[in-house]
Amino acid sequence: MQETTIKFQHLQEVISNLYGRDFEGGEPTGRFCNGRISPDFMSGAFGLKPLVPAYLDPRYSIEDFATGVCFASAGSGYDNATSDVMSVIPLWKEVEYFKEYKAKLISHLGEEKAMETINDALYVISIGTNDFLENYFAGPRRSAHFTIDEYQDFLIGIAENFLMDLYQLGARKISVAGLPPMGCLPLERATNVKSKNACQEDYNKLARDFSEKIKNLVTKLRNLLVGFRPVFSNAYDPILEAIQKPEVFGLETVDVGCCGTGIYEMGVLCRLSNHITCTDASKYVFWDAFHGTERLNQIVTDYLMKTSLAEFLRES
Repeated sequence: MQETTIKFQHLQEVISNLYGRDFEGGEPTGRFCNGRISPDFMSGAFGLKPLVPAYLDPRYSIEDFATGVCFASAGSGYDNATSDVMSVIPLWKEVEYFKEYKAKLISHLGEEKAMETINDALYVISIGTNDFLENYFAGPRRSAHFTIDEYQDFLIGIAENFLMDLYQLGARKISVAGLPPMGCLPLERATNVKSKNACQEDYNKLARDFSEKIKNLVTKLRNLLVGFRPVFSNAYDPILEAIQKPEVFGLETVDVGCCGTGIYEMGVLCRLSNHITCTDASKYVFWDAFHGTERLNQIVTDYLMKTSLAEFLRES
């Protein structure tokens, strides 16, 4: 079986050389990380290339994308309104890019081989945190019209339609990640007025509640659609363990990011704070105030390869 890794949930352009500094050559790659992210590690674990290229990167062609491609966009969410917050590519547009990719793949490989690739590929869905932290809790556009429970159900409806669309397009094996312990992100710790620098437990509880809804959706669709094999990937537990037991993983700093002060910097602010950025990101859970380090991404991927993705690994 030819395994292909296809990633949804898009990347803004990251202009700072800090993002990608631990890649060979130290150049930015569009990843909000000092190095590799989870789909890169997954691709390597399946015996494919160690880096999954972005679909909109002009340096790559359909020949490169035939064994893995990323449609993701940092700052986006299930909700189109979330993408509007930072003017990034919305989820519906990512699906359009996937349709375009499928047509190119058929032209490149022929319909039979292309559909074999589409059917056998592993689709990685990691999305949702921005819907709450950058949208619902950041302004009235959604919070004025939905209770938090209603908004969760609204997102689940979008997620269901999204997964059904992928199924209709030929996707069969899909990893749908739950939310991380988002109350423990450095930015959320810094703004915790109830308990200074502690994780915001109400956000963590929300992450667990929403993840349970995602898990139930995955089970529902797996039972409903013939040949559909979505799995729920629990990102919450390995991240929380890294935060609570850092010494197990050779980590040291869990409450601030490596970039700048580690409290609020992301993107261009990391570039402006280069002079105070840590020298060894492998000792940190978080790279910036919102995103994990390459080391954390490796930890999470190792956990998922032994749990939700194990059934696919046995087939590769």
